[in-house]
Amino acid sequence: MTDRSSSTDSEAVCTCKLGRVATQYELAGLDDDLVAYWTGDGDEQRSTRELATYVNHRVLEAALEDADIPPKEGEVENTYRLLTDDDVSSGTQVQTRNELQRDGVPIDRVESDFVSHQTVYNHLTDCLGAKLETPSDEERLERSSEKLGALQNRTAAVTTDTVAQLERNDVVAIGDFDVTVSITVTCEDCLQEYTIRELLNNQACDCHTVETDDA
Repeated sequence: MTDRSSSTDSEAVCTCKLGRVATQYELAGLDDDLVAYWTGDGDEQRSTRELATYVNHRVLEAALEDADIPPKEGEVENTYRLLTDDDVSSGTQVQTRNELQRDGVPIDRVESDFVSHQTVYNHLTDCLGAKLETPSDEERLERSSEKLGALQNRTAAVTTDTVAQLERNDVVAIGDFDVTVSITVTCEDCLQEYTIRELLNNQACDCHTVETDDA
């Protein structure tokens, strides 16, 4: 892989994670693109979730090109989906990583360089000084989703460490295991239960979205 750690650009380099990644992978014009997409109007506007995916696609594309694997149309998007999508099985993800590693792509390093929605937001607001007049509903949902996701991940990590420690000390007996943390929200009006992801995606309980015809 080409060493992208140094930059010949005479301009000051942003030192946040996204700035470092953009410099390392020589993602020309990235900052201008991010600001334009984030502050655009109508269909041109993209959320920080979409922008994080956009950045990560460019990172993966640069890594493939460095490994002399010119990506075909749609290949970057599909490979990224296989690496990150929750609906993709762990076996498929492992196979994809192994294939990339075999082809000379340092996939562990590349994945560690992927950025989150919050990283994009911080870069836009703190480093680039971009701002929106008021946060959109989608932005509020994204920030809430990321905050809750971080809490779930932390709970899962602490639980995994605790069980593993108990197993090492022969307090509990268990084979290979996975820990899944799920948050359920119940509407007290209709007693319908939703995972937090379902509720945020739907943005309403079913009993609050039913339209009634005026007789």
